[in-house]
Amino acid sequence: MDEGPGRSRVRVPRGMADRAREFAAAGRRPAVPRDAATVILVRPGPGADGVEAFLLRRTKALEFAPGACVFPGGSVDERDADPAIAEEGWIGPAPADLGHLLGISAERARALVCAAVRETFEESGVLLAGPSPAELVRDGAVLARDRRRLLDGSVSFGDLLGRRGLVLRADLLTPWARWITPEVSPRRFDTWFFAAALPPGQMAALAAATGPAAQPGPGESDSGTWLSPAAALEAARAGRITLLPPTAVTLAELAAHQDVASILAQRRTITPLLPRVIVEEERAWLAMPQTVHYPL
Repeated sequence: MDEGPGRSRVRVPRGMADRAREFAAAGRRPAVPRDAATVILVRPGPGADGVEAFLLRRTKALEFAPGACVFPGGSVDERDADPAIAEEGWIGPAPADLGHLLGISAERARALVCAAVRETFEESGVLLAGPSPAELVRDGAVLARDRRRLLDGSVSFGDLLGRRGLVLRADLLTPWARWITPEVSPRRFDTWFFAAALPPGQMAALAAATGPAAQPGPGESDSGTWLSPAAALEAARAGRITLLPPTAVTLAELAAHQDVASILAQRRTITPLLPRVIVEEERAWLAMPQTVHYPL
């Protein structure tokens, strides 16, 4: 890592450097970012280790970030915008209030929260929903069946919640950050990060969905693990795992907290963070926003 004036600069892979040169030479227009949401699942660490975060390892066959360790999440689906989800079963800040906090419309905020909860369920088996405002789902067997149906497209997330009589727990999500893929990337995402505690009673569902005995499925990850933020960053520095810059920055931010409660109590100002690819002679760098320090 090199330090520019007020910025952290990260070396980028040769492929991205080549794309950056072609992008600049051709005067291309940046691709429009697709809305996405991700959930930073946290739990108390063992002993005096503070907190642990859950990371999924993306399959190596994927075009975008193959093999990288990421938080559960994904793109907003058109069905995430179904207004019935908020009208019939939504606990927490109203979409309009959440939109005001995030600086976006109520409709967009509603779709992002639905995508965050749906994608976390699909990818990790953890469902941030329950039968009442004071309860969360605990039946792992039911979770597993519903997750498979959601993954194969035989049921929508709204239908799943409605048939099970569940309410979406938007109150469990703490807005954390917003990262936008660099303009030179052919596939771009405008991703909102939310923090949430692992719900009581759902560890078994998570293990069944992401552990060694998990059944192969159409998901984008092949395994999951809990690591303290410091351990994850150290593993990345040693080359044992790969972290995308937003994931590494987020883990460094989590490392400053001693417990889950202090993470969820954060009331952060959410502003877009857009890294830029800079080409200098034969080298290319990812210049991080001025407010960000890259920890690797």
